[in-house]
Amino acid sequence: MPTVLVVSSSPSEKSKTAALAQYVTDHLSSIAMDARHLRLRELPPAALVRADTSDPAIAEAAALLKSADGAVLVTPTYKASYSGLLKIFLDLLPQYALAGKAILPLATGGTLAHALMLDYALRPVLHSLGARHCVQGHFVIESVIDPASPELITDTRYKDMLADVIRQFDGAVNYAEKAA
Repeated sequence: MPTVLVVSSSPSEKSKTAALAQYVTDHLSSIAMDARHLRLRELPPAALVRADTSDPAIAEAAALLKSADGAVLVTPTYKASYSGLLKIFLDLLPQYALAGKAILPLATGGTLAHALMLDYALRPVLHSLGARHCVQGHFVIESVIDPASPELITDTRYKDMLADVIRQFDGAVNYAEKAA
């Protein structure tokens, strides 16, 4: 069974980004993946900012990523880029921390004007970390996310697009596992 780490990088305690990450975690678990949700906001801030990889929580987070077959990175959009919390986490990883892994980048934001952030801000960093295959990302407008709804995503188009990128990610992860 392939393992996947879903990383949510919203600094907010209650966020649509974290709700989306949990939704994806649950979905991946339902299709025979060992999916785990890592909430970066729960890591010790001082150790995270210092990139103290000897801190037990930071070391565990890095080890979870290292052992995963794939990763889903879910970020809110701030100033046309991914969150600083995700940046700090990615910065503490070794140069080729994503080597051999399938990656699915997901973002939330208030307007489609920031949708290209996935391709122009996040994707180059993921490739520089050695991501084997970075599947097409997906940008979800916050207005279609309702954490109180059992479906979470209230717009069928967004829900269908998310299901499609998750299928692509599933294929990429399972291909990598069979090739190994």
